[in-house]
Amino acid sequence: MALGRKRKSESVSLADEAAIPTKRAAIDTTHAPETPATGEKRGRGRPRKYPEGSTPVRPEGPKRGRGRPPKDPSTKASPKPKTPSSTRGRGRPRKYPDQNDTSDSTPKSRALAAKAERQPDADGRSYWLMKAEPDSRLEKGVDVKFSIDDLRDAKEPEPWDGVRNSVARKHMQSMKKGDLAFFYHSNCKVPGIAGIMEIVQEHSPDESAFDPSHPYYDEKSKRDDPKWVVVHVEFRRKFDKLITLHELKSHANAKAPLENLQMLKQTRLSVSAVSPKEWEFIERLAQEAMNKDSAVDPKESAVEENRNAESPRSR
Repeated sequence: MALGRKRKSESVSLADEAAIPTKRAAIDTTHAPETPATGEKRGRGRPRKYPEGSTPVRPEGPKRGRGRPPKDPSTKASPKPKTPSSTRGRGRPRKYPDQNDTSDSTPKSRALAAKAERQPDADGRSYWLMKAEPDSRLEKGVDVKFSIDDLRDAKEPEPWDGVRNSVARKHMQSMKKGDLAFFYHSNCKVPGIAGIMEIVQEHSPDESAFDPSHPYYDEKSKRDDPKWVVVHVEFRRKFDKLITLHELKSHANAKAPLENLQMLKQTRLSVSAVSPKEWEFIERLAQEAMNKDSAVDPKESAVEENRNAESPRSR
């Protein structure tokens, strides 16, 4: 603060202070609100409806309570127009239809429909898909390679061991003698269905689970209480052309024949179920591929005949 500047309180003299009216005196009392006629002092808030000490007078007529006034019984209320009944209740609409709905739009209904399709056919035969690795791969120093050619060269039924999945184990326990299974080449450059094999012996304990040197040894599996099982299979047929995974997926769209194929739904499952309809469709794909390869173009055949006629060997 500058030295030559005085405070406001210092610049006002005593005479000037006496000439300034006080705040209370400056209030104009001519416009003050009037007090009630009874002379009581008015406080803050809403003014009294009745003077202090007086008795309130209740208006004439029936006593009215709180809330909605009662309806006159002499007057008949007009009936409300009936609105069309709707099954939709309050709140957010259902994401899926009602449980009683017979449509196949709910995940539960689709799963039940797919399970019903996987029932045995008229002859009581069930169908499966089982995966194996056709390329060499060492697991704990042991080559786990097994292809459909290895199964074809086997001299006796081959035990399908090494399955360590509870769902796959349940499928193997459900297999019956005479069931058929697709041999699927997995974990290779071009995975797909290579052929067909038959279940010739039903499930029995998996001996590989008891061998500590085996790649699929399981210390929790005991001989008196085996945890894993095998089935014995035999070679039946090798497809002329592999039905690739890409081709299977191309028929797995909505409403397509392979829409509910379990192998495409649970890709890590090594043993999966196949419905009779899915089996017939996949067999048809293999047959069409064979017919396509065996068909010869007439133009190519004519060129080949001319080439053979001109060659010295044909003479």
